[in-house]
Amino acid sequence: MNTSAEPPRAQRVWFDSDNLWVELADGRQIGVPLAYFPRLLQASPEQLGDYVISGGGTGLHWEQLDEDISVPGLLAGITSQKVTA
Repeated sequence: MNTSAEPPRAQRVWFDSDNLWVELADGRQIGVPLAYFPRLLQASPEQLGDYVISGGGTGLHWEQLDEDISVPGLLAGITSQKVTA
């Protein structure tokens, strides 16, 4: 039995007023409250839109906000460990 699995990979990111939404390559969509990521919660719409999907879809990066999110971490329920100033 083959138990190895590809890590979840993001292919699209968007926001509503309360959530970060990520569409995965396998078709799933996950929503995570922005409150879990204070830097995203406090960001302007322009800053939120200035992200990069990195690592072949396994990471999300906001240079202006110094925020990095692991897509597998999102599915595991890991939230931001960074403290905002």
